[in-house]
Amino acid sequence: MSEATPNQSLFEQIGGEAAVNTAVDIFYRKVLADHRINRFFDNVDMEQQAAKQKAFLTMAFGGPNSYTGADMRNAHARLVKMGLDDSHFDAVMEHLGGTLKELNVPDNLIEQVAAIAESTRNDVLGR
Repeated sequence: MSEATPNQSLFEQIGGEAAVNTAVDIFYRKVLADHRINRFFDNVDMEQQAAKQKAFLTMAFGGPNSYTGADMRNAHARLVKMGLDDSHFDAVMEHLGGTLKELNVPDNLIEQVAAIAESTRNDVLGR
């Protein structure tokens, strides 16, 4: 990872497209291995899901916006009906942070990523 400059977006500071792609792939391996949350991904096309997540995170982190998926509330409404709650959101946050630590992303950038992810909690949980 190159030295970050204040003018760079979070997307650039993390390492751009390659870093986001790697992070999403590792993240979903962790999620699918977690008995607390993997049932929410039954019958999901994980290749398509990963592509949507990569586009969403790229946009959320200030990179190029090619995200065309549903908004967070609509995208997760089916999961809320399946019982998605704060404990599941917390598990996802845990895997996101763990993935970024595994990739040696600096703590201050992990905190920024966590804040962005946390800002979606109420929409994801349909509140």
